[in-house]
Amino acid sequence: MTDEQQRPGDRTDDVDRGAPQPQGWSRSGGPSRAQSRRLDPTTFPASGAWRPGDPVGDRQHVKIGTLELEGGGQLPGVQVAYESWGTLNDRRDNAVLVLHALTGDSHVTGEAGPGHPTAGWWSEMVGPGAPIDTDRYYVVAPNVVGGCQGSTGPSSLAPDGAPWGSAFPIITVRDQVAAEIELSRSLGITSWALVVGASMGGLRALEWTLLGPEAGIEVESAAIIASAAQTPGDQIAWAHPQLTAIHADPRFRGGDYYDAADGDGPHVGLGIARSIAHTTYRSAIEFDERFGRIPQGGDDPMHGGRFAVQSYLDHHASKLARRFDANSYVVLTESMLTHDLGRDRGGVTTALQSIRSRVLVVGVDTDRLFLPAESERIAREVPRAEPVRLLRSAYGHDGFLIEFDQLGPIVGEFLAGVHKRR
Repeated sequence: MTDEQQRPGDRTDDVDRGAPQPQGWSRSGGPSRAQSRRLDPTTFPASGAWRPGDPVGDRQHVKIGTLELEGGGQLPGVQVAYESWGTLNDRRDNAVLVLHALTGDSHVTGEAGPGHPTAGWWSEMVGPGAPIDTDRYYVVAPNVVGGCQGSTGPSSLAPDGAPWGSAFPIITVRDQVAAEIELSRSLGITSWALVVGASMGGLRALEWTLLGPEAGIEVESAAIIASAAQTPGDQIAWAHPQLTAIHADPRFRGGDYYDAADGDGPHVGLGIARSIAHTTYRSAIEFDERFGRIPQGGDDPMHGGRFAVQSYLDHHASKLARRFDANSYVVLTESMLTHDLGRDRGGVTTALQSIRSRVLVVGVDTDRLFLPAESERIAREVPRAEPVRLLRSAYGHDGFLIEFDQLGPIVGEFLAGVHKRR
């Protein structure tokens, strides 16, 4: 439902214009046809999840015990993976929490390497001298519970010693935040100067403004970027074929595929889901101006070849199928579908009006996943929200991962204002 690892470099080198096919893809025999594109069954692990024994990289882990779930039941033995940068000061009032979106993880900034298949997804925003300055702030980024990069999720071992798989329970955004609250306590943090999240991370950042104070952890300010207070029907509709594609893949095996051989996992279903989702991450303006009706390389669509935009979607499907986990994609997408800040709080308006944190709201003018109207709703109802800021971008929802020349100053100035008001 949301793209979380797109970086500026992907804008120019992610289409195989006349180049060899993207690694991990092949065509079946016979006439070349776009419909025959399939994942090479020899190159992909059954799951791209991080597993114990894999390189740890920059991850740290905290065990928080049993998590009581909003929908009933428990998730035992929960572990939260996180990364951190900077130093917590003596007053413990310079902590910033960064929350990733659907297919992101805790590797916000830093190079790719052992344990981290991709470089940091927000390196332009977090680091020494960056808008979220790690020379000044102690920055923490957890991997969400239900994810697949070190925190407890479907690929983790259940109490019986086997991966959770299909037995992993339904979790909500509030459950995820409850786990992050326990992480905060483990780190000795009783106040966040800023909780910032975009897309799915923005859902959690909003919940933090209410659940944090209830748990005794102050949220001085929050930045909600390209997100919403309640998942609208349009998003639920877009998610439906994504989830159906994964469930329909015979190699999904109902969610129990972790012992499958390389190439025998649900890569096709996950890739299709990613292709559908990526269509919502970018804009019609970009697709038309960047690709239009251009054929891919020497392909002829009149004779079974692909258009360039199809190659582009294939490329991103391949990338995600190699590095992510199908079960986590399902679990996290379903957590987004149930997101409703107003549930059991008297409705969305009442919930938003009860937020006491200072709030920055940023939308993207061409976003067709989280419409700008959703950002405007938050800014209108939260008492201490600043007027909504809109990124002007041809890249749609992914603008929050690309338009750093606009987003950086907005977030940096907001955070500096928080610091000055102390």
